[in-house]
Amino acid sequence: MPAREVLLYPDRRLKQVATPAQPGEAERVAADLLDTMDSLGHCVGLAAPQIGRLVRVVAVDVSDHPKAPENNGRLVLVNPRIVASSGSEIGREGCLSIPDLTANVRRATAIAVEHTAGRFESSGFEARCIQHEIDHLDGILFLDRVASLADDLFRRKRYAGSEDRGAGRPPSSS
Repeated sequence: MPAREVLLYPDRRLKQVATPAQPGEAERVAADLLDTMDSLGHCVGLAAPQIGRLVRVVAVDVSDHPKAPENNGRLVLVNPRIVASSGSEIGREGCLSIPDLTANVRRATAIAVEHTAGRFESSGFEARCIQHEIDHLDGILFLDRVASLADDLFRRKRYAGSEDRGAGRPPSSS
């Protein structure tokens, strides 16, 4: 499958709640998510609504990220939901759908997730990424979780060679 275009805020589809994914549809959407993530080369997570598919499927892969020495590898989660959480930490987040901004966001530090293929636990940076992507399924953007727009919202720095939309983003973008 070819890589899909990532929707940019304020596209109204980013604020809609996704519907449960059906088996055949889930595989097609998962393939599109993984192909799109791979084409970007720096993406650690992507949700189906970000590519215009309003179904409950996300992909997360922090396996090569220095902030995630312990992780569950490449994940494709169909109809995921967080069933337990603990801890709390503020961390900087970015999003492919909001490429010019980052923000400090409070998230749980450990979570348990159920999805169609089972249940698993996650912590640290991987847990943050999973929470960010599941938020997309509920029409929630990281900006919706910022405590203070004046103190916690930042313009993303641009780096040399960042002429295209995908360049210049740190690896924590999703």
